[in-house]
Amino acid sequence: MAKDPDKPGRIRQIRQAYKITKQADPWIGLVLLGIFLVSAFAVFAVVALLFHWLPAIILGIPSGLLPTMVVFGRRAERAAYAQVEGQPGAAAAALGTLRKGWDVKPGVAFTKNQDIVHRVIGRPGIVLVGEGNPSRVRNLLAVEKKKHARVVDEVPIYDVIAGEGEDAVAIRKLSKHVTKLPRNLRPAEVTDVLQRIRALDAMRPQAPVPKGPMPRNPKEAARQARQAMRGR
Repeated sequence: MAKDPDKPGRIRQIRQAYKITKQADPWIGLVLLGIFLVSAFAVFAVVALLFHWLPAIILGIPSGLLPTMVVFGRRAERAAYAQVEGQPGAAAAALGTLRKGWDVKPGVAFTKNQDIVHRVIGRPGIVLVGEGNPSRVRNLLAVEKKKHARVVDEVPIYDVIAGEGEDAVAIRKLSKHVTKLPRNLRPAEVTDVLQRIRALDAMRPQAPVPKGPMPRNPKEAARQARQAMRGR
């Protein structure tokens, strides 16, 4: 089977994730080394004392890698979010981390000042996420909420402002905030909502979601780190 040239190898994945993380977290190397040594030595000492040094080595190494991998993944994720926060389109990138069962459509509405509304459809109903100037975004969200309400009747519609400040949800917490909303719809009802929304989308142009040096997915570094360490 031919190797996909666009799919990076495990070593490259680790390097990419580590490079991104080190830019925001210069001490990451020493932190990971310390966690590995402490965890591995603790298991090695206990097993060697109770049994033998050979099984102690065999168990100590993976016991050190496991917590190291967990910490690396979390710090890589945090660093990736820090890289996109404050940039246009950051909310769309964060919403892109939502998994199966969520329909994410970036840029359903926008202004010339790069105020943008993204839409998520799932079990909670419809979630409209705005990013940009808070006062302008609130007006844009209100307009979009009325447009969607005319199409979906009694389906719950939530509005969220992504960013920093009062009543806003930080980019790094955005996907978690959406997934924690109440489950109001059954899967069949979600499908029905998607079909009705298509008529609304067909009547307007797609927003030009800003593009730039930010990663398309804020969790990419963490995902690459986990996959590389798992040997995928």
